[in-house]
Amino acid sequence: MSSNSNNRHEIVEKNVGLMAILIIFAISLGALVEITPLIFQKQTTEPVDNLRAYTALEMEGRDIYIREGCNVCHSQMIRPFRSETERYGHYSVAGEHVWEHPFLWGSKRTGPDLARVGGRYSDEWHRVHLLDPRELVPESNMPAFPWLAENVLDGKLTKKKLEIFKNQFGVPYTDEQIANAQSDVQGKTEMDAIIAYLQSLGHAMK
Repeated sequence: MSSNSNNRHEIVEKNVGLMAILIIFAISLGALVEITPLIFQKQTTEPVDNLRAYTALEMEGRDIYIREGCNVCHSQMIRPFRSETERYGHYSVAGEHVWEHPFLWGSKRTGPDLARVGGRYSDEWHRVHLLDPRELVPESNMPAFPWLAENVLDGKLTKKKLEIFKNQFGVPYTDEQIANAQSDVQGKTEMDAIIAYLQSLGHAMK
């Protein structure tokens, strides 16, 4: 029996095509077992109780956050470890992110996690920090973003963004919110937008 077992192993090891098929099968089976249950768990597919959609200004701020690469250095995913929850707040849950496209969880923390930064600092603190990070945090290696205070939003695409999030991702925007999207951001600066976005983070859970 041992000899037969060894022969089977040799057949698989010497046949690259067969080995590839078996590897793919094993990975697929494992993924099926791990992922399928999550699809049917409401806590991973339904929003938490206090979750609200981004306002038009916050949506613009989110796009600026992505454009400037903030998600490269800052995560938005608090792990369920005491060292993290004591510093950042309640650990992140799937229901907070059901309307996020793309997700901005991140995988690197050159800077601190921002999942619950909303309300932790004033708007003015964020403004100064974005203009000159070292004025508030001398040891910071974060770059300054002075142009955000100079660039003014025209809101030409804001309405379309909200429509896409409603129609394709099921975000519950009202017709009124969509109709007023452009006027809600016109005349605001990119600095106003990104601060509004940062202040919205973690609003559903603290």
